[in-house]
Amino acid sequence: MIDPKKLLNDLLGSRVPGTESTVGDKAGQITQLAKDNPLATGAIVAVLLGTGKGRKLTKSALKLGGMAAIAGLAYKAYRDYQAGRQPGETPQEQELLPPPADTTFDPAQAPQGEDAFALALVRAMIAAARADGHIDAQERRKIAERLKETSIGAEAEAFLVEELARPVDLDALVAAAETDAQKVELYTASRLAIEPKSRAERGYLDMLAGRLKLPDMLVDHIEATVAETTA
Repeated sequence: MIDPKKLLNDLLGSRVPGTESTVGDKAGQITQLAKDNPLATGAIVAVLLGTGKGRKLTKSALKLGGMAAIAGLAYKAYRDYQAGRQPGETPQEQELLPPPADTTFDPAQAPQGEDAFALALVRAMIAAARADGHIDAQERRKIAERLKETSIGAEAEAFLVEELARPVDLDALVAAAETDAQKVELYTASRLAIEPKSRAERGYLDMLAGRLKLPDMLVDHIEATVAETTA
């Protein structure tokens, strides 16, 4: 049985999952892997190694851990949106804070349980990383080989390979967000997974935002907040 919260930490962490190597240590290897198949394998490997196609979370976000970091980013974006500010208007905070415990953004408040929602966030990230192209059987085999190189663990490896093999179920992803706060978090996790440069990636995120019924201005706040917290 996989640990969804640990897997989420691995996907967003600064260290290569299952190893003591930092992303920086593996920079050359990641670049080569991305060159092998930038449309599919490169995108997934970038997410798995916490780089998001060359981006990484700030140290304060990494300190919080995957689920709390996503919740903190989502809360900050929602707070600024509710206050009527313009996206990017709020000065960047030196340290990303977890959401207050008395809000529905607090992971402990997840009605379906933290593990279940962490798994939904992982699935959302994988779905976003796949938005730029179809991953066929041969590409999935390549990804499986790359996963073995990360030493992420047999159970997590099997889960990720299985997820890549099944069609993206947008209905299930949207339904996994049971509260308004979780809708914001699900989109935030998806946006963290990719830097949308293609029409397919941008189109996927727009469709996801529409299905989650997120107001355009709130989406703009999420975009600005993620941009501030990644490099």
